[in-house]
Amino acid sequence: MWERIKRIFRSIIGWFIELGEDPELILKQNIRDLEDQVPALNENLAMIKAQVTLVEKELAKLKTKENELTAKIKAALKNNRRDIALTYATTLEEVRREKVQQEGQLKVAQAAYEKAQKVKRAFMLEKERKIQEAKKALSAKRQAQWNNKVADAMESFQVAGIDQTHDEMIEKIERDAARAEAKLEMAMDGVGTDMIDIEEDAKALQANETLRQFELEMGLVPEVSAPPEAAESESQKTIGERETT
Repeated sequence: MWERIKRIFRSIIGWFIELGEDPELILKQNIRDLEDQVPALNENLAMIKAQVTLVEKELAKLKTKENELTAKIKAALKNNRRDIALTYATTLEEVRREKVQQEGQLKVAQAAYEKAQKVKRAFMLEKERKIQEAKKALSAKRQAQWNNKVADAMESFQVAGIDQTHDEMIEKIERDAARAEAKLEMAMDGVGTDMIDIEEDAKALQANETLRQFELEMGLVPEVSAPPEAAESESQKTIGERETT
């Protein structure tokens, strides 16, 4: 029983760990952690640079003091004050020993500063590389999520019967359109298309005759002479009128 309870707790803890280990969240946190390390790195670099500056100032003071003691020794010797020159010479030796120590410390501090600068440059390059890798991975993850959504949508077309319903509706509309067209053709056949054609021909002849009258009046076409039968009929009509007179 105790083993079963431990397995249950372990499974619950494992589930929480898997839930929290979202690659996107972890990569974003890694980017923030890298960015947060830059100020600390700059602070350490500034401390090392401050040490270099401090040693340089101390060394400059010793050099100045050395020059002053040298000048005082020379002045005492010129004035035959060897006792005073001896005192200055003792102090000068102490200053020179301290100067040598400071020069050694300066070399160490400068080497440490140069190394810190190299470390910073290497860190910045590595940071930028990791950030770019993380951004590419996040972009690929978002693209994969979008692809999954599109694939799920395409699958739902078939699973939910959307494709089948779509095809059925298209087929129904085409069938209704064909039925309506056939119905219209049958209705036109029952109207009597021959009479419609005759009426349309008559209208066309009448329109042509009206147009011909206008053309005759305007002299656009020559007047056509009447056929012989019409001339003979016209002559008989004239003779009959004369006899009646």
